[in-house]
Amino acid sequence: MVTRTAVAALATCAALLTATGCSSSFGDDKEPEQAKTGKQKLTVLIATSGDAETQAVKTAAAAYAKKSGNTVTVEVAKDMNQQLAQSFAGHKPPDVFYVNSDQFANYAKGGSLYPYGDQISDAGDFSEQLRTSFSYDGKLVCLPKDTSTLGLAINSDLWEKAGLTEKDYPKTWKDLETVADKLTGDGVTGLVTSDEYQRLGVFMKQAGGWVTDADQKKMTADTPENAEGLTFVQSLLKSGSMKFAKQVDTSWGGEALGKGKAAMTIEGNWLDGGMKLDYPDVKYAIAPLPAGPAGQGTLAFSTCWGVAADSAHREASVDLVKSLTTADQQIKFAEGFGVMPSRTSALKTYAEQQPAAKAWVDGSAYAQGPVTIAGFDKVLSQFNTDLQSLRTADPKKILADLQRNGEQAIAKGN
Repeated sequence: MVTRTAVAALATCAALLTATGCSSSFGDDKEPEQAKTGKQKLTVLIATSGDAETQAVKTAAAAYAKKSGNTVTVEVAKDMNQQLAQSFAGHKPPDVFYVNSDQFANYAKGGSLYPYGDQISDAGDFSEQLRTSFSYDGKLVCLPKDTSTLGLAINSDLWEKAGLTEKDYPKTWKDLETVADKLTGDGVTGLVTSDEYQRLGVFMKQAGGWVTDADQKKMTADTPENAEGLTFVQSLLKSGSMKFAKQVDTSWGGEALGKGKAAMTIEGNWLDGGMKLDYPDVKYAIAPLPAGPAGQGTLAFSTCWGVAADSAHREASVDLVKSLTTADQQIKFAEGFGVMPSRTSALKTYAEQQPAAKAWVDGSAYAQGPVTIAGFDKVLSQFNTDLQSLRTADPKKILADLQRNGEQAIAKGN
């Protein structure tokens, strides 16, 4: 019989799991009974980018089911974080599910994830940066399903119309400033991107800074390097040669590029699928992001295949994940919906097959991974809110606030 206290605690857990890492095993330290024999029924929950991704995952799951004899049902989440929080709190989670890097530490700290990394004999085929993004307490918890980096996307027709050639692709911040100014006019803005750290953070990295140290134990936000990066962005915004996507009545950089409102944008390899779907006639090229005072810099993004700690089918779930992350399957996913493989071996094959994605692929070698500290998603959400006013705000004040908020989160999260 469930007590009133337990009910209240579970309700609180469901509401706060994504922010606090509330444990999915409240009041119960018993291991879930595991199904050992016979055909097993597995459920997979994904947050899809569209029909192409949904179909690709369903096809891969069906292939595994046919080979293994297990049944696999793929469901598409309407609100991934909310649905996972509720399922963890109710002890009825999907067996396998997408885990975004910004929520990973919350779930890992709360004990909601089954750490199966030590069961992957060839885990070394995933880059150190990706393995680090999905490790907790020094252990690899889940395998990254793919990877993405940021590059400079250029509208080829607008570029040529301005009298520019491939030789003019910006190599430095000064070059970027020059071409952005030249491309601005007649309803076109030289550079348009989102008003969030997931894009603007590249300038912090290129200046030699970042949000935390490599071990994510110490905040490094309030530094001259980061201030230099944001101040450069501010200078472009003030000149008018750079605008945020909403300032040109678009929702993201890809839309601005496709509609001809932006000559350049900063986006990841998911841009390819979006352009093919919405703007198939728009020609564009991808160049490496210009180097800053400290050299080249880009950001890496990924999602891992989580296995629920409360699953009664953990062994079969790990077996499914192994099937979904083979090199061959990752190439099929890349072909199906535009992601880059997370396996180094598969990424090499992808690069050979997709020469136009070279800048994105090359960026994997020097990309900065995300901050994965429990509760840090709130910190970054506030940082993004502050960045919206970067054109007129004091970059040092924004960074000082980030420093303070981050130090509080680290104290709670580690």
